[in-house]
Amino acid sequence: MTDAIQIERERGVLTLRLNRPEKKNALTRAMYSLLAEALKQADTDPEINAVLIAGSAECFTAGNDIADFIQQPPGNLDSPVFHFMLNLLECRKPVIAAVAGAAVGIGTTMLLHCDLVYVSRDARLRMPFVNLGLCPEFGSSLLLPRLIGHAKAAELLLLGEGFSGVQAAEWGIATEALGSGEAALAKAREMALRFESLPPEAVRISKQLMKAPDRELLRKVIEEEGALFTQRLRSPEALAALTGFIKRH
Repeated sequence: MTDAIQIERERGVLTLRLNRPEKKNALTRAMYSLLAEALKQADTDPEINAVLIAGSAECFTAGNDIADFIQQPPGNLDSPVFHFMLNLLECRKPVIAAVAGAAVGIGTTMLLHCDLVYVSRDARLRMPFVNLGLCPEFGSSLLLPRLIGHAKAAELLLLGEGFSGVQAAEWGIATEALGSGEAALAKAREMALRFESLPPEAVRISKQLMKAPDRELLRKVIEEEGALFTQRLRSPEALAALTGFIKRH
């Protein structure tokens, strides 16, 4: 598990690479803890200009590790997954995401909090919360309808419909769709490195101004979603759906 998150530094860019290919980079409590701590440290490190979150050229993340979630469900807002959410929300440095292949659940909702998102055209994004007896998380119930309208957001959040990297870019969830996973990773790295030549305080203040109007509301929504999400995890609907998912996989 120590290698499930690879942390690399290059010319002022801190790369957080999801590296659990045998489980399609599914996220566990331990991985959330590592990601949360890395984001927290990057935020105060004067040598870090930008953070890059990536998986491989074949897969970003299948979302939460369902078996890990059932064994140790988040009991409250002090859980590792919520530490990760809040540290990403509060990060003052630019955060860039490189997405290829599957981006499921929080693999999609975390993109709503990144500043630049580069996806492969054939990336497969999906938020199947309702399908698993759960509810939206990470502010997606607020951000997604604002971004793409209620009707389209309902299709994605209530029905759990998937969509492509091309659609993600068309809808403003991603910055640009590239021809391959390798191209998405390369573009994300290229753009992250550009912050090396930009005045860091000007970048920080500009991001702060962009995020400030919604920060308090978004934090409140994340907390409300999180409380309902943890309740849903213990519901008969969710237990049946999650158990069925594990049996199928």
